Amino acid sequence: MFCRYFCFFSLCLFLPTQRWCCLGRAPDSRSSGASSLPGFENLTMGYNKYLRPYFGGEPVQIAMSLDIASISSISESDMDYTATIYLRQRWTDPRLVFHGNKSFTLDARLVELLWVPDTYIVESKRSFLHDVTVGNRLIRLFSNGTILYALRITTTVACNMDLSKYPMDTQTCRLQLESWGYDENDVVFTWLRGNDSVHGIEKLRLSQYTVERYYTLVSKSQQETGRYPRLTLQFELRRNILYFILETYVPSTLLVMLSWVSFWITLDSVPARTCIGVTTVLSMTTLMIGSRSSLSKTNCFIKAIDVYLGICFSFIFGALVEYAVAHYSSSQKCVAKGPREGPANELIKEMEEVNITNILNNSITNYKQKISFTSIEISGDDVNCGDLTMKTHEKIKYVLRKKMNRIISYFTIQNPRNVDHYSKLLFPLFFMLVNVFYWAYYLYF
Repeated sequence: MFCRYFCFFSLCLFLPTQRWCCLGRAPDSRSSGASSLPGFENLTMGYNKYLRPYFGGEPVQIAMSLDIASISSISESDMDYTATIYLRQRWTDPRLVFHGNKSFTLDARLVELLWVPDTYIVESKRSFLHDVTVGNRLIRLFSNGTILYALRITTTVACNMDLSKYPMDTQTCRLQLESWGYDENDVVFTWLRGNDSVHGIEKLRLSQYTVERYYTLVSKSQQETGRYPRLTLQFELRRNILYFILETYVPSTLLVMLSWVSFWITLDSVPARTCIGVTTVLSMTTLMIGSRSSLSKTNCFIKAIDVYLGICFSFIFGALVEYAVAHYSSSQKCVAKGPREGPANELIKEMEEVNITNILNNSITNYKQKISFTSIEISGDDVNCGDLTMKTHEKIKYVLRKKMNRIISYFTIQNPRNVDHYSKLLFPLFFMLVNVFYWAYYLYF
């Protein structure tokens, strides 16, 4: 009884001069001659909000439209996005038909007395309905029984992202609306005007992304309990790469170029070349750690930016190793050559000649002694030299040692100063080729 009087009083505030009729019933004979407008005194007298329209018959056609007010954040770490949307649903309830051609906006609290669809957002992690200053809901009733039900919702929806091409990636996210309890035999979801049912998304200005395109889909969701209607808004987000070029790609490239400066410094300047190599390696390491800090929870992905930083680190480390090889070869060359001129050099040569002569004389004496004790049997004209033949494994060792010495001599640096000369050309050339393949692969494949 209280609900009947409350509803009647609420609508009288809107339409005090009109007379009422029972919804879904024939108008009262006392008001048949006057224009009839909807009244809600019958909500407790025949209208059952727990039963859908056309209960037991055809499914209810529910048309939807969306306004995307904002997308506040897109998180690569949590793989989700947060959006504020205006969701509008339209359906026809023949129990609410009244005479006339007007529509009336009702108090949103009256939605508790009506049947409404059980629409929910698929893959939603967190959602809430705005309630300042009152619940942000709208109920509008048309004379043919059509109901417009609008909500303002903020939701955080999961979005599976492929970060292998980060930061040159394009992500595809979806907003899916589905009926929770009513299957396809009870309700049918449709977009009100196809792609034109979605507004506001083309006007969004995001910090890292640009909306490339969007489109709507109508599908069915197969569950264990049946097939449920589903509407999908799918949109593509392309990341703005300019920030990452200025923040990461340019500094890393300049560090690689800085490491090449050591090729123009002489091999004798050990502190200068070592300082450049170590400084560039440490700076590159710091840059790599900083680039990964923003995606700390997705370190399992090998991203495009990680590949580039790894390439730059390899070139910088290679420049440091190049100096170590060149300096070592130069020092070995100096030891092998020794002093070139002067009285001390002549004295050393004389001592080396004397030592070599003594060594040769001792070797010949020992060799003769060994021959004298070998078991060489001479009988007539036959000489048994079986004991003097070289064994098979000794032959293999001799051949391998000879080939290894030849290979080592082939890779031996004859002039260490040529290492810097070739590095000045090869390092920039290889770095340019690697960049061409890198950018071509991640931008066009």
